[in-house]
Amino acid sequence: MFSEARGDSVQIAREYMDSLLVESRVVGAVKPDTTFRFLGETFSMPFMTAALSHLDLASMAEGAKEAGACVSIGMGGNEEMGKVLSTGAKVIKIIKPYADEKEIMSRIEYAEEHGALAVGMDVEHAVNVEDAEDSVVMGLQMKQPTLEELEKYIRATKLPFLIKGALSAADALRCRDLGAAGLVLSHHNGLMRYAVPPVMILPEIRKAVGSDLLLVADGGIETGFDAFKALARGADAVTMGKALMGPLKDKGAEGVKEALQKANGQLQAMMIRTGTKNLKHMDPSVIWEPAGYRHG
Repeated sequence: MFSEARGDSVQIAREYMDSLLVESRVVGAVKPDTTFRFLGETFSMPFMTAALSHLDLASMAEGAKEAGACVSIGMGGNEEMGKVLSTGAKVIKIIKPYADEKEIMSRIEYAEEHGALAVGMDVEHAVNVEDAEDSVVMGLQMKQPTLEELEKYIRATKLPFLIKGALSAADALRCRDLGAAGLVLSHHNGLMRYAVPPVMILPEIRKAVGSDLLLVADGGIETGFDAFKALARGADAVTMGKALMGPLKDKGAEGVKEALQKANGQLQAMMIRTGTKNLKHMDPSVIWEPAGYRHG
C-alpha cells in the first residue's frame, strides 16, 4: 500500500490517515461540545499549534489565543519566548536537546518564571537522519539525552514536562516512569524513515499508559477531519503546524485564528455525524481501519 512512499514518513502517515474511514451514527445526535481541559486550563478546542520555529510566533500565539487554543513553540531563545508569552496565550515551550545543558536549563527557568503553561523537549531532533551522530541544528550542537538527563530536566521544574518524539508504547512507559506529564507523538516531519504514523500507534500507546499520560498527536493533522480520527483513536489533543503556516504568512494572527476555527468546525461536523456529544465520549469503534495491519 505504501510502495511509493519509499521511507517518507510524512507520506506514509498521510496515506494511513486517508485510509481510515468513519462510521455514521447521526440518528439522535446532538450539537457537540469541544471544550477542552488541558494541564489545568480550559480551551475552546483540542487543537494546539505545533512547536514551530523561525516564524512570527507572537502573531501565531495571538491568533491561537483568540481562537481559544493552546500554543506550543519550538526552537528559539528566551527573548522570543518572552514575546510569545506577552500575548497572554497559554504556552508550552518545547526545548531542543542542546549539548550545552545551560541552554536547556536557562529556557526551563525562564519559562517557569514568566508564566508558561508547560515545558518539554523534542528528543527526536537529537540525531541525524542518515547516521547515528548527534545533530547540529541552526549551528547549535545537539545531544541525545540519557534517561538520567531527561529525569533531571523533568525534576528541574514545577511545570508539567512533555516529551516530544516518543512514538511507541515502550517509550511511553519509559517517559511515564521518568515523571513526564505527557507525550507529543511525533517523528518530527519525517526525521525517522519508515516511521509508524502517530495515529496508527495511538491505540497501542493509550492501552499501555491508560490515563497516566496526556497524549498529543503531532504531524499530519491538516483538517478537523484528521483531528477527529486522532482523538477517536486515543489522543487528548492534536497539533496543527503546516496548515497554519500559510494563513500566518498571509493574514498574521487573524489567519491563524480563522484556520483553527475552521478546523474546529470540521471536528464538530464529524462529532455530530458520529453521535459524539463531547470530547470525553470519543468512541474508537467508529473508525474503520483497513485489514492487514499487524505489529511484529
